[in-house]
Amino acid sequence: MVTEITVTSRSNTIGVSRNILKTIGNTPLIRLTHLSEQLNTNIFVKNEGANPGGSSKDRIAAYIIQKAERLGTLKPGSTVIEATSGNTGFALAMVCAIRGYRCVFTVADKASAEKINALKAMGAEVVLCPAKVKPDDPRSYYQQALRLTEEIPNSFYTNQNFNSDNIHAHYYSTGPEIWEQTKGKITHFAAAVGTGGTISGTARFLKEQNPNIEVIGVDAVGSVLKKYHETGIFDEKEISSYKMEGVGKTIIPGNVDFDVIDRFIKVNDRDSALTLRECATKEGLLLGYSSGAGLQALKQKYDWQPTDNVVVIGCDHGGKYLSSVYNDDWMKAQGFM
Repeated sequence: MVTEITVTSRSNTIGVSRNILKTIGNTPLIRLTHLSEQLNTNIFVKNEGANPGGSSKDRIAAYIIQKAERLGTLKPGSTVIEATSGNTGFALAMVCAIRGYRCVFTVADKASAEKINALKAMGAEVVLCPAKVKPDDPRSYYQQALRLTEEIPNSFYTNQNFNSDNIHAHYYSTGPEIWEQTKGKITHFAAAVGTGGTISGTARFLKEQNPNIEVIGVDAVGSVLKKYHETGIFDEKEISSYKMEGVGKTIIPGNVDFDVIDRFIKVNDRDSALTLRECATKEGLLLGYSSGAGLQALKQKYDWQPTDNVVVIGCDHGGKYLSSVYNDDWMKAQGFM
């Protein structure tokens, strides 16, 4: 299928990109030799950290902004607003820098220092909000984003948790790329679930090509998604604080298409952190914390076959976590080492 808006076209006819947005997409698929041997199967990472903004969120930022411009929702002088753990904000800030928009982001205070500083470096205005409050608390980063949208004239709330363009961006780019890169031989697809756009859009495309592909959603201990998928119950007793960013939710995002997810696997902070660091030392890949969650989930699934071809999303680059999960003092302070 073809869309009018593309986030995968890299360059013009002489091989020079017109601007940084034209370098989004076409990220590499990398086989993890050590983990494949450990699990006796074939594990591949879709390395989204290779996007210019360092994460898979570049895809949705470009798609959402381009579509809003085409529909006339975004006009010159508009302010772009989002509640973000950092990656979506950085991607939107990058797009806004090119397109000339002001951007204001509400960010949970558990976001890494690197992410917050990167947002500011790109010209974004950052409003820090407490992470340990309920989603409907006026202090939460969700509610603060809504408040700012009401207060700032000519503002546009990208609303990544409920804007279906989040799904469409991955349906039209990430899914087709994985299908082509694996030559249609993918058997399993796994991704950390936050807003739900990456797993839902990618899985929807892949299952249209082969409905037998198993889709694994990765959830965090302290999040409500796994139980909701299995029971249809939103259980607040599942909610507790955790360190991972971009994994799990304390709300049910509209962009999580539970129908295309076959199972959820819950992972904890410590195991995900240690698996992530192992990936760096054994595979030479510096990935982000949520990527460690995805890899840890694969370790917790014990029925892999040697003929399986498993693709997991490497959501972002590990350079954004040097003060946290890749820092020995931080790891010791959490009791992880």
